[in-house]
Amino acid sequence: MHPQHLLTTFSYKGDYIKMIENLKGIHETVNYKKDTNLRLYDNDESENYPSHWHTPLEIIMPTINIYTVTLGDDIIQLNAYDIIFISPGVIHALSAPETGFGKRIIFQAEITMFYQITELESLLASISPVLTLTPYNAPHIHEKIKQLLLEIKDTYICENNLSETSIYARLLDVFVLLSGIHISTINHFNFKNQKQYTDKFLSICNYISEHCTEELSLEEVAQIAGFSKFYFTRLFKEFTNTTFYKYLNTKRIGHAQQLLTHPEYSITEVALHSGFSSPTAFIRMFKIMKSCTPTEFRNMYDKS
Repeated sequence: MHPQHLLTTFSYKGDYIKMIENLKGIHETVNYKKDTNLRLYDNDESENYPSHWHTPLEIIMPTINIYTVTLGDDIIQLNAYDIIFISPGVIHALSAPETGFGKRIIFQAEITMFYQITELESLLASISPVLTLTPYNAPHIHEKIKQLLLEIKDTYICENNLSETSIYARLLDVFVLLSGIHISTINHFNFKNQKQYTDKFLSICNYISEHCTEELSLEEVAQIAGFSKFYFTRLFKEFTNTTFYKYLNTKRIGHAQQLLTHPEYSITEVALHSGFSSPTAFIRMFKIMKSCTPTEFRNMYDKS
C-alpha cells in the first residue's frame, strides 16, 4: 500500500492514536512508558500507519500472520517471527493484513547511550537503515533473538523492579548476537586475512565518529586506511552498506541533534560545531536526512 494512501486513511481513523499518539507531519514523538525510555505494543490492530520517523530504534516481530513495512519504494513483507530492525530517523510506514487476524510485537527503545560504546557504534551503523532477520538468512541466531524479544515483551508487561534494566540487558544480548551478522556481511571481500581487515574498518568507522566534526575528506581517510581512494570507496561501501560521505554526514547530523537540544547554541553555532562549512549546507543536509529543518527539530524536542 502506498504511503500516501496510508496518510489519507490516518486522517480520519481516530483509533490509530493507539500506536502513534503524537504525530506532527511525519515526525512521531514516542510516548515512552513512565520513567523509562522504552515503549512496547503487543499489537493486534488491523490498522495501517502512515509514513513517519522517530528517534528510538524500532524492532518489529509479527507473531501471527504477516506484517508489511514500507520504506520509500521498498516493501518488506514480514512473515510470522521474521524480525526487522529500523534505525532511528528512518522514514517508514506500516500495514497490517487486509483480511484476517494478525498480531505483532512493536518495540521502541532509545539507544543514544549505546553510541558511546565503540563496538556498538560500529554495529549500529551497519544495521542502518534496516536489517531483516529470518530463519533462512540468519539460522544460527534467529531463534535466540526471537526468544529474547519474547522475554522483553514479558518483562515489559510484568513491570517488575529494574524491568528497564533487564530489558536493556536483553537488548544488549541481541546486539551481541547481531555482531555475527555484521561480520558476515564482509565474507565476500575474499581477503587473505579477514580479521585484519575487519579490525581495520572498525577502526576507520571509529576514527570517523571521533573526528566527524572536523574537516575530513575521502582522500585523507583512505590514506589513513592505507588504500587508494577508489579501492577504499568500494571496500567502505561493502563494509558499512553506505558511502563514505553519507556515513560521515550521518555522524555529523547525529552530533548536531545533541547540540540542538541545548537552546544556548544558535543554528549557526550548531552547524560549525558539527563539521559543516556553512549554516546553509547544514540546514540542507539536515532536511534531507531528517525531513525537517534544525529549527523544526529543536521546536519538536522542546515541546516533547
